[in-house]
Amino acid sequence: MSVDEVDVQTDAATVTATEAAADTERDAGAASPVDPCADGAAGPAPTEELLYSVIRRLWPLHRTIVRAVERELAGTGMTAGEHALLDALRTEGPRTVPQLARILELDRQPVQRWVNHAAELGLVVAATNPAHRRSSLIKLTAEGDELIRGVQEFETTELRRGLADLSAAEVATALRVLDRLGEEFRHLASGSGVASKEPGVPGSSGTNGDPDSSGIRRSGADNSQDTPPPSPHKGQHGE
Repeated sequence: MSVDEVDVQTDAATVTATEAAADTERDAGAASPVDPCADGAAGPAPTEELLYSVIRRLWPLHRTIVRAVERELAGTGMTAGEHALLDALRTEGPRTVPQLARILELDRQPVQRWVNHAAELGLVVAATNPAHRRSSLIKLTAEGDELIRGVQEFETTELRRGLADLSAAEVATALRVLDRLGEEFRHLASGSGVASKEPGVPGSSGTNGDPDSSGIRRSGADNSQDTPPPSPHKGQHGE
């Protein structure tokens, strides 16, 4: 074999080894995600560390979303909590206050206050519940439906514009992760007896007796007894 042939074979072997090393590095990187927000991260982050990163972001994200929603609602008289209430009614249809509390995963008292205030604004009304004489169904008025529809159309436009870089698959994965976190923490909260509460809701007291004790006038029913209005909300939701 000539010297030239030996050189050619050596060069080919070197190229093959380099390509194989590059393929191995790419495969390792794809299989072991690194937390993109970890300072000086030199290797793959364990799944539990990534989960902690998600959890740490949830509370600040929630507060930021609340502030953004309150800003959008400026001039409507509504709070972010009442936005969630109207959204639940638009999505689920007429519901009792206890049912709304379960949907929102909150105690009944803050939901009752939101219902009372939304009723004062003419956004919801209590209707007779054929399944339970003492527990009224809360439903959107035409004004309430128009208001929440307009707010959500604006929000949808802003989300589409601001988050256009996210694919549907990425959003679906985020939803799956959040759903699993919710399942696990609901289990932990139930096991420890921790009640789900929403800090900073409008007012400082709620009703604890009759499920229809809000004093909201039912459509199609005589309810002439007035009750004190809910405590006024102060500032931004929860602040």
